[in-house]
Amino acid sequence: MTGSFCAKSTADEVLARVDLSGKRVLVTGVSSGIGVETARALAAHGADVVGAARNLAKAESATDGVRAAAEAGAGSFELIELDLASLQSVRDCADKLTADGSPFNIIIANAGVMATPFGRTADGFETQFGTNHLGHFLLVNRIVALIADGGRLVNVSSNGHRRADVDLDDPNFEHREYDPWVSYGQSKTANVLFAVEFDRRHRNRGVRACALMPGVSHTNLARHLTEQDLIALKGMIEADRAAAGLPPFEFKTHSQAAATSVWAAVVADGDEIGGRYCQDCRVALVDNSPGFRDGVMSYALDSKRARLLWAKSEELVGQRF
Repeated sequence: MTGSFCAKSTADEVLARVDLSGKRVLVTGVSSGIGVETARALAAHGADVVGAARNLAKAESATDGVRAAAEAGAGSFELIELDLASLQSVRDCADKLTADGSPFNIIIANAGVMATPFGRTADGFETQFGTNHLGHFLLVNRIVALIADGGRLVNVSSNGHRRADVDLDDPNFEHREYDPWVSYGQSKTANVLFAVEFDRRHRNRGVRACALMPGVSHTNLARHLTEQDLIALKGMIEADRAAAGLPPFEFKTHSQAAATSVWAAVVADGDEIGGRYCQDCRVALVDNSPGFRDGVMSYALDSKRARLLWAKSEELVGQRF
């Protein structure tokens, strides 16, 4: 299955022969970009999709195409409010889903922020670590009983994880100088480590978890970067790929960027992807060379660090799972 698709595959190509009727999916971050496309592709193939978003008005207007795809594909789509930068909002969202009681076959933790100016969430966590990791950590664990046996958790990470491991002693930049890319890298590494430990804890009932790099696409994720920042980042990526002997850098369309998420959620074998990091519709190889290149850093897959991050995350959100 690994070799069936590639970097240029689209979400619809990945799901071409798949009927998702009767499957229920939670996708976070459905107010723009890859999240919207992920929800659309799943709903178009018959899934019942619940889209979570901080700004429901924005999400409503952004997901007309999702509703149309759901209607045409015999799926369904609904929205629920979720602000990952507020633990109270996360708890409220989880409580509503729990009260409804309908199980999920798949959770795709897609929402996130990137390279933000220094700031803190409503609960005092550094913005990127709090939003990208802690919000999803709390949400998923509070609704874990809703995940059906044989289900999947897919965490959308990034090759930005290569920039930094998680500083377990100072994840919220209370004692070190803030760097937006180090912070982003830390939060994306946390996404991978969360999947590693979640997979270990729940594989006994067939629930598997993985993390992935969707690919670089033109989305609102880059809203905190100037044009000069983007040019510099593109140049750095191109130089690193050339040094590694990799093909030239190319932007992905939203559908291409959503392909690995739906592949990991629906098509890939659970034993193949469980506790792993994926890219371009395949499991990525470990590559500890510096720079923005393909592959996963070994620290992101370290089972001991995954357990330590889990314990630290429980401490920070004030709940044990």
